[in-house]
Amino acid sequence: MKKKLLKTLLVACVASVMLVGCGVSKDKNSNNTSESTVTVTDVRGEVKIPESPKRIVDLSGNSDILSILGYKVVGTANSDAYDYTKFPSYLEDTLKGAEILGYSMQDTIDVEAVMNLKPDLIVISTVQEKMYDSLSEIAPTVMVQLEALNWKDDVKTFAEVFNKEEEANTWLKKYEEKSKEAGEKIKAEYGEDTTYLSFLASGGQFFVFDGAGFGSVLYEDMKLSKPSGMPEQSDISLPVVTYEGLASINTEYIFLIATEEDLKELENNAIWKSLPAVKEGKVVVLDSSPYFNQGYSSIGREILVDEIGEMLNETK
Repeated sequence: MKKKLLKTLLVACVASVMLVGCGVSKDKNSNNTSESTVTVTDVRGEVKIPESPKRIVDLSGNSDILSILGYKVVGTANSDAYDYTKFPSYLEDTLKGAEILGYSMQDTIDVEAVMNLKPDLIVISTVQEKMYDSLSEIAPTVMVQLEALNWKDDVKTFAEVFNKEEEANTWLKKYEEKSKEAGEKIKAEYGEDTTYLSFLASGGQFFVFDGAGFGSVLYEDMKLSKPSGMPEQSDISLPVVTYEGLASINTEYIFLIATEEDLKELENNAIWKSLPAVKEGKVVVLDSSPYFNQGYSSIGREILVDEIGEMLNETK
């Protein structure tokens, strides 16, 4: 089960999504109530949704973005990637009170459970495309397309659809200022050109974070330096290296994300023990849950920015 889950996660690597198209027009509800609707364009075409939705069910994995825009979802698929019955720790406060309906990378989620929440808007991704017709009979349904490398654009696109550009821009500006300040503080303490590597250990392979997730927090947001010999990420899949490939990456600090089982296997390997960062005690060990997915969440990234400096202090 674990290997099947990891395969799904590592191929998809989703943290973030993009709505294709965002034309908006206002209409009055056809049943002559005072509720206004807006017409948005998603990956399937135009759909009318409430102008001010009150009971949103989000199955797309972007409940964090919706919260940034001021919405509180009643149902969500933003569950922990390693335990679908609970929230990831970085979203516990944000999603408190919402009902967990599954995990966002599942292509089928209980329709009856969605219906029982009486939503006035449903948000899904293309992963759940085969559910679209059933869900759209319950409430207006917007379908989004998963991306992995443009999380800020995803926030802005959601904001445009929901007419919340000001809220999104304010949050993004604060995040950019915070991440820049945190990066500068680390550079001042650990050196301007000090290099950092983050990867997930799984089954004797190493999935390297570069252009998405934890890596993009380090390199794009905090402006910390990449090590030489590192494979680049060009699409949604994380680059994979073996022990030998890991040894060819010349880094001074490592953020290792692993389960207890994978950590034990790694620590018994001679190549791992020979790495300079390992011998010098410059390794930060993090649990797969929640850190594998945390860098793909907007709110998760913000929390990481606050934590990374403290993590490095533990290596001293």
